[in-house]
Amino acid sequence: MGFAIEEATVNEIHRAFESGELTSEDLVEQYLKRIEAYDSSGPELNSIQTINDNAIDRAAELDQTFSQSGEFVGPLHGIPVVVKDHLETTDTPTTYGSEAFEGYYPEAESEVTRQVREAGAVVLAKTTMPDWATSWFGFSSVAGRTKNPYDLDHDPGGSSSGTGAAVAANLGTVGIGSDCGGSIRVPASFDNLVGFRVTPGLISRTGVSPLVSQQDTAGPMTRTVRDTAKLLDVLVGYDDRDKLSGKSELAAVHESYTTSLNEDGLRGTRIGVLRDGFGEEDEAEPVNEVIERALTTISNLGATLVDPVEIPGLNDYLDETMLYVLQSKRDLNEFLNDRDTPVSSVEELYENDQYHELLDLFIAFAENGSSDLTDNIEYWKRRNAQHTFQEEILNVFATNDLDAIVFPDVQVPPPSENEIRDGKYETMTFATNTIIASQSLCTAVSLPAGFTDDGLPVGIEFLGKPYDESSILKYGYAFEQATQHRTAPETTPELSD
Repeated sequence: MGFAIEEATVNEIHRAFESGELTSEDLVEQYLKRIEAYDSSGPELNSIQTINDNAIDRAAELDQTFSQSGEFVGPLHGIPVVVKDHLETTDTPTTYGSEAFEGYYPEAESEVTRQVREAGAVVLAKTTMPDWATSWFGFSSVAGRTKNPYDLDHDPGGSSSGTGAAVAANLGTVGIGSDCGGSIRVPASFDNLVGFRVTPGLISRTGVSPLVSQQDTAGPMTRTVRDTAKLLDVLVGYDDRDKLSGKSELAAVHESYTTSLNEDGLRGTRIGVLRDGFGEEDEAEPVNEVIERALTTISNLGATLVDPVEIPGLNDYLDETMLYVLQSKRDLNEFLNDRDTPVSSVEELYENDQYHELLDLFIAFAENGSSDLTDNIEYWKRRNAQHTFQEEILNVFATNDLDAIVFPDVQVPPPSENEIRDGKYETMTFATNTIIASQSLCTAVSLPAGFTDDGLPVGIEFLGKPYDESSILKYGYAFEQATQHRTAPETTPELSD
């Protein structure tokens, strides 16, 4: 029997390359078979927007290099990566989830995809997403609906919908998403993945369409914490085209993020439990039950639970620091103005009805957002409030001597398609806790916490201090190794040879 790609990690694949059991070309071809079987056919997950026509040739080149030199070209040598379709790629169209940009080729490569290619990766495919990353759910004007591989009637989360569903269904080894308010961590929670949000500025934003620029960051979506750490080693760093990336000088990492990984990493820690992040409605009960079991595990691993902790004025801070409606039109218009594009502005997209009808956030900022914020006092108040919010959270850490704060990523299980279409859940009012880290400019990781009685995945979030990515990787790894909640969805079984 050949190498089984289902749930395969970067290390396992590299060992198979070294033993001669597998080549990158073989690996790419196996993933393409799975995409055909499960994304285009079968359950029709609809997570892949465009397959990279150059992927097999790229893999073959890497195989030849390895055959001749006996060495990998980089830490991601031959690894097929799926990438959210608003990270610009010059060899594959970039749609940003918008029907107006179908078939559009950017003139320049995003820094993130340039880095993964330089590290030896194969960009296998671009993944589906809601228009301009404006939803917690998987509905797009160019792609239609993306399904959750654990329950096809339910949503995979957004806005990195396709990356979440594709990595969960083993349609690529690892994935790249992006996170403004939680667009990595919500789909990670809904798709039983590890989803990591770095402190903004550690990963370049060059060539990625914005939503709220100072909150935006690309990042890993993987099946294991170790693969997340390996991706961070490649992605974190300075880019002279993105001034915010100067903050990468503050990254607290020595040599490699993988050196932080420790199965005993929770022993002796103090972990705060944010009870204000637990939902009180009936819909929240299945999630709360899973998280309570996760808290027991964290305690059993040697952590002291500080339960509860409170972030004073949390709801007020979340209201006062929310900038999506106010800022996103300005940021997106500036992005479009820098490019030769089929549509030149948010206003034009809105007037042409070139957006999915369920995207209430896009509609809100198209109708009410501002194109010029220079003299907008409300904007500057909210920008300042984000830093005040971060100070408040850091004081909670200091007062309680905490190492991390935990809570459910989302207060309810993955919604069904009907619940979203009927308006029960909308982006503007969705009960996600991921905005806590985003609007306070902190770091956070979502980890598989288990499943509801109905078989729907639930994620637990570890909120960390800014630039403390190494620590929350360590805590996440300890939790992951003790629980092993990551399992492949039954809708995408192993293919026979």
